[in-house]
Order: sequence, then structure tokens, then C-alpha cells
Amino acid sequence: MGSKCCKCRSGPDKDALEREKRRKLLLAIRQRKRVEAARKIQAWWRGTLVRRTLLVAALRAWMIQCWWRTLRLKQMHKQLHNLLKAYVIQEQAAVKLQSWVRMCRCQQCYCQMSKAVCVIQEPKSCLTFQTNDLLQVDKEASSNQLEFHIEILSV
Repeated sequence: MGSKCCKCRSGPDKDALEREKRRKLLLAIRQRKRVEAARKIQAWWRGTLVRRTLLVAALRAWMIQCWWRTLRLKQMHKQLHNLLKAYVIQEQAAVKLQSWVRMCRCQQCYCQMSKAVCVIQEPKSCLTFQTNDLLQVDKEASSNQLEFHIEILSV
């Protein structure tokens, strides 16, 4: 009885060695899987941090671009406003200059006509009219002033 069941217990059992190898192999596989899982989690977390940093940087760049565009738009509006003001001032100066030139021309024309009328008029003491039936002079009351019409156009 004892001879059949008894084995020498002095050396390690082959099955036990095999089980120990298998257990160590399973532990190594589990350890590798845990390391791989940890690597994947760490890679995911680093990627999340990088994406978050890139998003913050992109938002800041976008804010700076919006500020710069607003600033440039304000500068362009200010420059346009200044150009329009200069244009209006030039137009007003041109209109005023034209009106002065027209006024000077009108004054010159008036003075020339006034001088011409004075030359044409005879002195009143020299006016002697013969009143006979053949020659009738129609003396109507005429004004001594020259009629002059000025039309002012506003722009």
C-alpha cells in the first residue's frame, strides 16, 4: 500500500514546479498587462493635458487676433474720418473762394457799368430840349441807378 502511494518527498514535485512556473508566468503576464494599462492611461492623460494646453493657447491667440482686428478697424475708421474732414474743409474753402471770385467779378462788372453810365449821361445843365410839334421828347422819370440782378446759389 505504502509502496504504491509513497513517493520520495525529498525533491521538488514536477507538478509543483510546473504550477510554480505557470503561476510566475501568469504573474508576469498580469504585471505586463498592468504596465501596459498604466502606460495607456498615462498616454491618454498626457494627450488630454497637451490638448487642453493647445486649446488654451488657441483661445488666447484668437483673443489677441480679435483685439488686433478691432484696433485696426478703429484706426481705419479714424483715418477715414480724418480724410472726410479734410475733404469737407477743402470743399468749403473751394466754395468760399469761388464765391469771393464771383463777388469780385460782380463788383468789377458793376463798377464798369457804373462808369459807363456816368460817361453816357450828360450833365443836367446841358440838357436843352426844343419843344416844337415836330420833335417831341418823351421825358419819363427814369431812375439814376443802374439795375443789377444778383443771384446767389448755395451748394
